[in-house]
Amino acid sequence: MQGRAAAPGAGTVVNALATGVGAAFALDVETTAEVRLDPDADGVAGDIAEAPDGDTRLVERCVERVVDRFGDGEGGTVRTESDVPTAAGLKSSSAAANATVLAALDALGVDVADDSDAVPDADDRDADVTFTEACRIGVEAARDVGVTVTGAFDDAAASMLGGVVVTDNTSDSLRSRERFGHDALVWTPPERAYSADADVDRCRQVAPMADLAVDLALDGDYGDAMTVNGLAFSAALGFPTDPAVEAMPDCLGVSLSGTGPSVVAVGDADDLRRVRDRWARRDGDTVLTRTRDAGARID
Repeated sequence: MQGRAAAPGAGTVVNALATGVGAAFALDVETTAEVRLDPDADGVAGDIAEAPDGDTRLVERCVERVVDRFGDGEGGTVRTESDVPTAAGLKSSSAAANATVLAALDALGVDVADDSDAVPDADDRDADVTFTEACRIGVEAARDVGVTVTGAFDDAAASMLGGVVVTDNTSDSLRSRERFGHDALVWTPPERAYSADADVDRCRQVAPMADLAVDLALDGDYGDAMTVNGLAFSAALGFPTDPAVEAMPDCLGVSLSGTGPSVVAVGDADDLRRVRDRWARRDGDTVLTRTRDAGARID
């Protein structure tokens, strides 16, 4: 009983911490998960390739939730391998959860329907579960182990479905999803920030700006939504706004991603190379990549 799946990381359009409504888009960096199940195994053991001593509770809980719903008490192992840096605001937890849930479903032989428009002719009427429903399993697992404040359904949905999404994280409902094809530039400084440690009360003080960013996103103005969000949440969470200001002349939009510390800009590759030259003077890593409309997949 073996399954394998992959899911992308994501960048922020609107942080959901202030109002419960968030927006995010998939990035072309991936986490893969391999799940092996055994009816005779006792419990689930996790392993993170890049961090042998890392916290495996999330991926273990994802397997447990899938087995509770679709299996028959199987235990086993789950191993993840990722290009998404952890605790950097690039949705590494959502990518790991989505990949693990899909891999566990695959190991159990569960029929999963891709209900994003990446497979326009998909017929989910006879499927046991859809990608969106599978995404919610990972979100609940994240809440179970306390690695998220909001449940991060916006991040998880962007990773699972691809494109750009707007979600209500208080009800785990999808308000919109569109294709979102742009080049993307990511700057990740050396420090790390954990979502569960974010100052939620301080974030709620910027709710008027978050509401404005949500309105812009629902109107399809994702670039301006990103920039409004990035300035507001950088101030609320104590991150510098200088990287965003440096990017503004040459990008469609720029934002602090998640609760930081990464900053993501989207636009045209030639313009973003000028931003990269400025950001490269800063400590950390600067990577030019792309957004992507294809979300998670079962391998």
